[in-house]
Amino acid sequence: MSKAYAPYSSYKTTRAKWLTQIPSHWEIVQSRRLFGQRKSRASPDDRQLTASQKYGIIYQDDFVELEGRRVVQVITGSEILKHVEPNDFVMSMRSFQGGLEWCRYAGSVSSAYIGLIPIKHVHAPYFAHLFKSKPYIQALQSTSNLVRDGQALRYENFSLVDLPIVSLEEQQAIATFLDHETTKIDRLIAKQERLIELLKEKRQAVISHAVTKGLNPDAPMKDSGVEWLGEVPAHWVCKSYRYATRVYRGKFGHRPRNDPEFYDGDYPFIQTGDIAQAAKNISEYKQTLNEKGKSVSQKFLAGTLVMAIAANIGDTAILGFEAYAPDSVVGFKPKPDVVLEFLRYSLMAALPALQQTSTQSAQANLNIDRIGSVKGVFPPVEEQTRIIAHLDSLLEHYGLLENKAKEGIALMQEHRIALISAVVTGKIDVRGWQKPDTELEETATAVSA
Repeated sequence: MSKAYAPYSSYKTTRAKWLTQIPSHWEIVQSRRLFGQRKSRASPDDRQLTASQKYGIIYQDDFVELEGRRVVQVITGSEILKHVEPNDFVMSMRSFQGGLEWCRYAGSVSSAYIGLIPIKHVHAPYFAHLFKSKPYIQALQSTSNLVRDGQALRYENFSLVDLPIVSLEEQQAIATFLDHETTKIDRLIAKQERLIELLKEKRQAVISHAVTKGLNPDAPMKDSGVEWLGEVPAHWVCKSYRYATRVYRGKFGHRPRNDPEFYDGDYPFIQTGDIAQAAKNISEYKQTLNEKGKSVSQKFLAGTLVMAIAANIGDTAILGFEAYAPDSVVGFKPKPDVVLEFLRYSLMAALPALQQTSTQSAQANLNIDRIGSVKGVFPPVEEQTRIIAHLDSLLEHYGLLENKAKEGIALMQEHRIALISAVVTGKIDVRGWQKPDTELEETATAVSA
């Protein structure tokens, strides 16, 4: 352990199953001595709040704006809602997975939530970290044998997990340290996430340029007459995808589609998620159909280019084995003058145009007619092959950079989790830590850059 993160000088054993060793000057008490249960009903003018592991407890209208999707609001019967105050903590249906949420606003929450009122010895920012720490979440999970999504949590679950008593001054020191350190980690993660987004944008740009402009910058050009294509090499052929490939749709002629009588057999069954998780080729599957399922589905041969036309619209991959697929997937068999891998890149470049056709209906999805109506541009086969090799090489490079960034994010997230857990449970002593001067820190960073 580094000098900056030294342990406390002495420890003692406790009765808490999840916190057996604590600093000698800490104590362990029943959680009900630190937090009571808030049972106040909401008032008619309370703004409704929602619990989110991503944002914590925030107002529902703010959540809708941030996420771009609606949440269920109680319009009538608001008397079933519960009132909460700033610095309450809230147990929601997701607390078994992500811990308790710190509430910073007055308002109302669902009757399915449990509000916790700080009684004494509570500095909310410290407990905000502790309640989201891995050891505490595991302890909360151990209070029930029925941990699953959607399970109701009760105050009794919370009461079964003992908590440490730490002086308010030390709680404040711990919270200040963790706020600073986790903010630094989060900024580094955000930079890596931005790099991944930039790589995706770059990948889309180089694919689009290669399949619409070619590799020869001196090639004579012509106006394609198609908005998304613009000018294209003069010797290339513009045509709708219906004339470049045969498109055929998957099928599952039984509802509900999750009927267990049709599954767990000998026939691979791929879905939109399998396409999304594949890089270029689909080499594995998670689900199978039996004879009954096979009879109501559509078979795609090995080597078929498949595309998701619902959910993750436009994702493509090449089947590495014979498989069946539902109606949320379409398959492509290109004409002799179109190379399969070039068709895939062409469709990837055409994704914005395809998505535009999908939004022309009430449901955001594609169908064979819409795909077939979009125009692409196709060079001679020999040139298609060169473009494929060029893009394969470039995308492999981008893939390596993206994987490196993802590995960096994973390591930083692991470090963040470990650091929070170590500090809130007393594994390391941060009482002597001083927050760096932000201005000096930023100057030093700029100079070193």
